[in-house]
Amino acid sequence: MARQRSKSDLPTKICPVCGLPFTWRKKWANCWDEVKYCSERCRRRRSQTGED
Repeated sequence: MARQRSKSDLPTKICPVCGLPFTWRKKWANCWDEVKYCSERCRRRRSQTGED
């Protein structure tokens, strides 16, 4: 069996809405380059920050 990756080895990004770092998730495996926000809540609040 393959050894599991530790969470510290996963890529991270900074959410432009809340400013907190978030890490890669398996559900984002195919679209990690397009992911901008850490959560659905931040995605909905994006208009308050002046982004797109």
